[in-house]
Amino acid sequence: MKQFLLAMSLILGVSNIALADDALKAAIAGQQRTPANAVRDSARHPYETLTFFGIKPNMTVVELAPGGGWYTEILAPYLRDNGKMIAALGDPAVSKGAANFKQKLDATPAVYGKVQMGVFSPPAKLDYAAKGSADMVLTFRNIHNWIESGEPAMKTLFQSAYDTLKPGGVFGVVEHRLPASKTQDEKASTGYVHESYVIKLAESVGFKLAGKSEVNANPKDNADHENGVWALPPTFANKDKDKAKYEAIGESDRMTLKFVKP
Repeated sequence: MKQFLLAMSLILGVSNIALADDALKAAIAGQQRTPANAVRDSARHPYETLTFFGIKPNMTVVELAPGGGWYTEILAPYLRDNGKMIAALGDPAVSKGAANFKQKLDATPAVYGKVQMGVFSPPAKLDYAAKGSADMVLTFRNIHNWIESGEPAMKTLFQSAYDTLKPGGVFGVVEHRLPASKTQDEKASTGYVHESYVIKLAESVGFKLAGKSEVNANPKDNADHENGVWALPPTFANKDKDKAKYEAIGESDRMTLKFVKP
């Protein structure tokens, strides 16, 4: 009898995983996505990235600094029925970007009506979720924006992610990767960051590195461009200058790191 129950639990577990994968695929393929965002899937690999982090539809997930909502368009419908999504960004009352993001949510309540918003304005205010409340905290291509605040502030920021997670929770990071042979300035002015710096910072607040993925790697990117990472698509900071070259390179080489709170 015990063997039968064990076998059934394994079968159900596999079935649930399959359903979760199907739900994620459906969210990625959904009509709620902005066409200009969806066209970037071949460079950003949302299915492979989120699967690597171990996301499930019944989780409480925090997205730090979601920007225009590229990943939010996937996470919100995926988590809507059985989980919870918290978008951590500036105060809409004072931040134009946050106000635009809220407007995006409010315009489609059928998709985004359950998304919660928390205030995330580093280094001054990190009030986005209760301690020990989240299964996963994610951030995509943001760390370079925060580095100029200094290492103590960065540790406080990473500590807030650690504190927000439940034991066993995951901190998932995607960031533009600077080759170890190149020097990273204090402000990460090129937009690229050493992978070793991110790992050291995460481990300094208690995280354990659970894995690395090369799913977002791009060997064509040498991280040496006029106007930094923003020379590459989709920004094309140099406009038409060498545009064909940058199109051929594609989006940046990126680290994809999975940390776990013990």
